[in-house]
Amino acid sequence: MAQPHVDQLFAIAEREADAGNWPAARAGYARVLAMCPSHADAMLQLSYTESFAGNYREAREWALRAAAGDLPSRPGAVLELIRRLRTFNEALALHELADRLLADPRTPAALLAESARQLAILDDAGTALRCADAAVRAAPADPSARLAQAQLLAHHGRIDEAAAGIESVLHRHPRIAQGWWMLSRLRRQTPDANHVAQLRALLRTPGLGADDAAAAARALHKELDDLGEYEGAWQALDLMCRARRASVRHDPRSTPILVDALVAWSGKAVPVGERALPDVPAGGHVPIFIIGMHRSGTTLLEQLLDGSPQVRAVGELNDFTAAMRFAADHHGKATLDPAIVERAARIDFAQVGLRYMQGMAWRLGDERFFTDKQPANFLNAGFICRALPRARILHLVRDPVETCFSNLRELYSGVNEHSYDQREMAAYFLQYRRLMAHWHACLPGRILDVPYSSLTRDPAGTMRNVAEWCGLPYIAAMSDTRSSTRAVSTASSVQVRERVTARDTPKWMPYASHLQPLIDALRDGGIAAGPQGFAGG
Repeated sequence: MAQPHVDQLFAIAEREADAGNWPAARAGYARVLAMCPSHADAMLQLSYTESFAGNYREAREWALRAAAGDLPSRPGAVLELIRRLRTFNEALALHELADRLLADPRTPAALLAESARQLAILDDAGTALRCADAAVRAAPADPSARLAQAQLLAHHGRIDEAAAGIESVLHRHPRIAQGWWMLSRLRRQTPDANHVAQLRALLRTPGLGADDAAAAARALHKELDDLGEYEGAWQALDLMCRARRASVRHDPRSTPILVDALVAWSGKAVPVGERALPDVPAGGHVPIFIIGMHRSGTTLLEQLLDGSPQVRAVGELNDFTAAMRFAADHHGKATLDPAIVERAARIDFAQVGLRYMQGMAWRLGDERFFTDKQPANFLNAGFICRALPRARILHLVRDPVETCFSNLRELYSGVNEHSYDQREMAAYFLQYRRLMAHWHACLPGRILDVPYSSLTRDPAGTMRNVAEWCGLPYIAAMSDTRSSTRAVSTASSVQVRERVTARDTPKWMPYASHLQPLIDALRDGGIAAGPQGFAGG
């Protein structure tokens, strides 16, 4: 009796996977690989199967194997593999895969553009721009490729080129709402040069989807805010928040549950010896973690630190989260979840730290220090102190209403789902403050608070304090963001290249009457207003 053909076996395994029968699917793909050990499609599908079965390490390993040999042959499978590598934070493997795609003149523009987007998320801005440029060369009229390239050009500070690329796309495809949002961010709008009419027309389009409505409304809010038309700007922002909130699944109960779990863990697991700031080691790289709420000024601080020749700024990374996921053998969507905290009692934190440093090595140079600016690592602060006892942790502290308002104004991709409702935003902020107070109490001296107001009003004095605390010599370049020419991939990529300035009037003040639910919720949570507004601590 003839053996089944490998394609038949693969189809059988696919049916088992579609039915959620993971043991049978796993066995089916294994039979495929027994007959054809280089079958990358089976490896990729095994990666998905192991993820659904809750096996993070096996899922990651199969994705890496799929990327190491011949690429998958199914239509769309290479796209899946690119995204899969980013899911596991495997920046180096994705970098190497991108090099293979760039070397093949037959590579479709769609693969190059997706490589650019995923590499940008992993803060490999140089390779990402190479992929985006190649995608545009392969398909000059492809709007997706053009927008990916424009985004990377903006990250590199090439604002005029980015604007020209976006405008060329919108000239041909005026209904691409994301393009309008990208364009609105590049410059401050003026009465003589803005896109308000086009955006209002786009928002009146029948059948506009929720994502497009959110992007167009966010662009309109930004442009009207630039023009000082605050009532219309608020209406646009309210539309954006309602459109996005309707499409996300945020459970407000999840954050206090997570913070409770962290408090319980740290009460048992933080040794006394880790409650003091150790000396800077004589050799090796020293990580400087920059944490806090999103939109609190973390990008600004990283940009200033990059002015030192002893610091390499490597951007907003998820490498520590990836090391924790590997140690816990658990995959989650968020930076941290209760399952990892529950498993933390069984984790070898020395191995977490080693894995993190090994994973960072390819990004580093001769600089003694490097920054890891992932704001949400405030959740991981206790784990960081266990895994990397010599790490420095800088905590950006910004006015609560200004921080929350800035989050409400932002469109995020896959994170911060609490940020589209005022009360949910306030509730998350209060839990963040609660956790940071706890970290300070159980890890005294390990975390330095850096007030955003001090950073903008007295950058030289503040950066002197930061440098001394980190064990760095201070130089004047560390007080001027323009000293750094690195690519910046966060929402602050345009503003952070400008001179450091302090606002006399908070950005939220013109919207104070509309922000009363947020203000009331913060006040009910114990954050009281002072003579100049809300306390920033």
